Formats: sequence, structure tokens, C-alpha cells
Amino acid sequence: MNPIADKVAKLKARIDWGREMGFYFYLQPVKNIDGARVVCDGRTMLLFASYSYLGLIGHPKINDAAKAAVDEYGTGTHGVRILAGSLKLHRETEEKIAAFNGTEDAMVFSSGYVTNLATVSTLVGRDDVVFCDKLNHASIVDGCILSRARFVRCRHNDMEDLERCLAAADPAAGKLVVADAVFSMDGDIINLPEMHRICKKYRALLMVDEAHSLGVLGKTGRGIEEHFGMQGSIDIKMGTLSKTVPSVGGYIAADSDTIMYLKHTARAFVFSAALSPAQAAAAKAAFEVMEEEPWRVERLRRNCRLFLDGLKARGFDTLQSETAIVPIICGKDERTLMMTKIAQGRGLFVLPVLSPAVPPGTSRIRAAVTSAHSDKDIEEALGILEHAGKAVRVIRRKGGARRAESPIPNPNI
Repeated sequence: MNPIADKVAKLKARIDWGREMGFYFYLQPVKNIDGARVVCDGRTMLLFASYSYLGLIGHPKINDAAKAAVDEYGTGTHGVRILAGSLKLHRETEEKIAAFNGTEDAMVFSSGYVTNLATVSTLVGRDDVVFCDKLNHASIVDGCILSRARFVRCRHNDMEDLERCLAAADPAAGKLVVADAVFSMDGDIINLPEMHRICKKYRALLMVDEAHSLGVLGKTGRGIEEHFGMQGSIDIKMGTLSKTVPSVGGYIAADSDTIMYLKHTARAFVFSAALSPAQAAAAKAAFEVMEEEPWRVERLRRNCRLFLDGLKARGFDTLQSETAIVPIICGKDERTLMMTKIAQGRGLFVLPVLSPAVPPGTSRIRAAVTSAHSDKDIEEALGILEHAGKAVRVIRRKGGARRAESPIPNPNI
């Protein structure tokens, strides 16, 4: 068989098996998303798998802004930004993002993945070195590879290892350090104070991906700088417009010279169509709502604490998470799939993350908390997860020890 066709056939066989066993949970069409619940296959389910951390999907101000933009500009721009595709609305959105982030300027891309890929691969090249946390998002890793710079992967959130790597680099080389603010699989926070100190010591630029920290960290949701009280410590801030912000796309916020350089040299910006008017308007309005309704950030912080404390009290391993991303470690892929099946069967929409997306033996349900969840929602979710965890022996039953390696029992418990 053709090697390419063979790869396709092997994956198809795995997916067919998963569907036959009731273990295929991906690409499920959903509707009627309201932040706390979702309708899937005709069933209303508690939603603990959404990146809408502040519950802004469906917000009337944001919806109205998108509709007004369609009425004024239509549905598209029919061009790339650098030529005929730039609208006044695009510039207003970028100015709003820059003001929110406390930077001189900002620019928007067509997706968050493209934002990291384009920015990293444009800023560094053959004679440079890029330093990447081992657990960084795939879009950062792909940008590092595409850049053709010397690619150094550092141990996760290990500042001693980062300093060792920087000290070993050519002092004359351009150096870029890139890290997630909040790691998308583990939910932990980068050690920004030490990372900033080390970057200054070795004259390295610091780029931080705020995809999962925007709206989550800091008193007003402005991200990791606000969380640590270190405004202006990050050279290049990346964020998405499709998680806390209910639109699509990504952004870079930085000094005006860097933004101008990227707008003229980043291939994924120069050769990609502009964001549609509705997407740009929705993003701009979302940042305005975040400023106008700070209670959402406080509510999210409280909900995260309730959910994390509840899981730990029931015996679950949630790693080092202290944010809205909550890994529930199950161990083997089979246990994770079984636990997901039981949870969804009882009305809790959560999803599994399996190896190789995470290291073998650390497969997990990755739950996500939002400000839209009520105390009752959280308690209900905890009850379902406790039942499922005991059924597949991820957590111990009362009076018994956890038996991670024992056979998986009947899930219909």
C-alpha cells in the first residue's frame, strides 16, 4: 500500500473502533451554547469543555456589534490587509487591543495558530536561537521549526534550565524566549518574574502566549503581567480572539516598531485575507465588555477555586493547575475514554486528551470552568465526575485504595 494511504487507513481503523465502542467523542456537533450548558444530540448537557472563560458567547453588546459591522461593511473585505483589505474597523480593533494590553500597538491575524506560527518564524532566523518551554502550544513549536533558527527546548517551567540554555548560547546571536502564560494541557502558570529576570540578564526578547490567561489572570483579566504586578515586562504579547473573546483570530501586542515590522514581513499576515468585519467588531466589543463588567473575572476566579478544591477533596489529581483549565488525570487512555463515556452519559460534556497529545500514562479529562457556571452547576459536575472516577477506579472508593492497574469494570454502574 502507498505509505500515505497506509497512514490514513490506520487512523480510520482507530476512529472506526472508537465509534463502534462508543469512545469517539470528537467533532460532536453542538448548539444552543449559553456558557454553562449545551445541546448535543438532542440532550441538554452541563458544559465543562468551553474556552468561553468569561461567558461572553451570546452577549448582546457583542452580537449587536457584529450585526452592525455586517450592515455597514458586508461579510468580507475581499483582500489582504496590506493591500485593499484594511478597514477602519480593523484599526479600531487593534487600537483597543493595544490599550487593553498596555502596549504601543497591536495587530490581528486570521487565527491564533497562525499568530504564533507567523510571529516566531518571522522574528528569528538561521543565525538566531529560540528557546521554547517543553509544554508550549503546538503553534509555538511549529513556528520555532519553521523559523530555521537554532531550536532549544527547555524543561517545563524550570528557570534554572532556561538560564543554563541561555548561558550556553552564542552571546552574539539573536535570542527569543517563548512560553505560554497558562499551559493549555496542565493549567499551570509560567514563572514570569524569574523568566523576565533571566531574559534581561542574557539580552533575550520575551514573548508570552496569553491564549488561556486573557480574562483569567489578573484582577481585571488583563493577563499574566497584571497577575504578577509586572506591567511592561513582556516584549511581545500574543493572544487569541476565540477563547475569552468570542470571535476568531489572534493578535500580537508590542511596541509600534515590532508591529510595523511584522505587518510588512510576516507571510501569514501579508498573504492572508483580512478578518471579516463581524469578527473584528465582535473582538473589539468583547474587550469593551471585559472593561465594563469586571465582576465576570472575579466570578471566574471563585468558580475555579470551588471546582479545583472539590476535585482535590474527592481524591483527583489535578497536577499544578490554579486556573480555569483543570486536568483530571486518569492515567491510561482506556480509563480516560471510559470515564468520559460515563460522564457524558450522565449529562456532563467533558472531553478526553490522550497520548501523544500528553505524555503516556498522563491521559486526562481536560475540564474548563467559566464564569457562567453557578454553584449548583459546579456541585453537579463534581458529583458526576466522582461517580465516574470511582467507576473506573481513577479515585478510591470509600474504605478502599485506588487500583490504577486493575481491570476496568463495567461502566454502566
